[in-house]
Amino acid sequence: MELKLYKTLWGHTGSVAEGALLASQAGFQGVEAPAPSNDEDLEQLTDALATHKLDYICEICTTGSYVPDRQATPDEHLADLDDKIRRGTTLSPRLFNVMGGCDAWPLDVQVDFFRRAQAIADGHGVICSFETHRGRSFFNPWVTRDVLRQLPQLVITCDFSHWVVVCERLMDSEWDVITEVAERAHHIHGRVGYDQGPQVPHPAAPEYAAALASHERCWEEIWRSQRRRGYQVSTLTPEFGPDGYLHHLPFTNAPVADLWELNRWIGERQRLHFAGWVDRAATARVAQAG
Repeated sequence: MELKLYKTLWGHTGSVAEGALLASQAGFQGVEAPAPSNDEDLEQLTDALATHKLDYICEICTTGSYVPDRQATPDEHLADLDDKIRRGTTLSPRLFNVMGGCDAWPLDVQVDFFRRAQAIADGHGVICSFETHRGRSFFNPWVTRDVLRQLPQLVITCDFSHWVVVCERLMDSEWDVITEVAERAHHIHGRVGYDQGPQVPHPAAPEYAAALASHERCWEEIWRSQRRRGYQVSTLTPEFGPDGYLHHLPFTNAPVADLWELNRWIGERQRLHFAGWVDRAATARVAQAG
């Protein structure tokens, strides 16, 4: 199994071409970004991907933006999903990363929504990986687990930083849920959260070492599961972002770090982490065989 890294264009302030160049220079294999909403954006993204020989993950938010339209019905979410898949398929993405649904819906509505969402994905012949995200249906570990138990065909994108802040604790205390949902993990968003927020100021800072180590244990559990399930490729998008996630100094509003530097650091860290995990797993298998 190999690890492929994707650069998020969330928070990228330059052109798509510049973002693709940064991804290529950092040794990332692709970019993750929303489906272009017009022909000009589509042409720019198509050219950028082709120029740098990059893969693509299409990001979808059903109604609203990262936070859903609170008044939107499940039917409206599903219609939005269908429309955005149609727009995204032009670029033949590896997968659609979907921030779907709404946290306020009762469990029976959640299950029905995702059953129908999966049917839409199947109808298009695409993979939709549904993200664990605040404000969305999979905003906490237990709702996610309960929906997955009823819909065995569903796969998810694991962004555990959201659960950490929702639960106000690292996910080691919920290891039974982590190991269960890891069996359905298809994609990883590599951001490090802490008990009071979804994004540490810098993942290399020693005061956040415990948070980084906790997230990495969770990611290793996903890799173990994916290897058992026969995955040849595991995908990870370093996803430190703006919009209140990135810490700023009071009064000056100066950011405490550069977003691309944070994501490039996480990418390189996980490249090395994954390689070390593969080596340790191989050594363990040899020892067991002996």
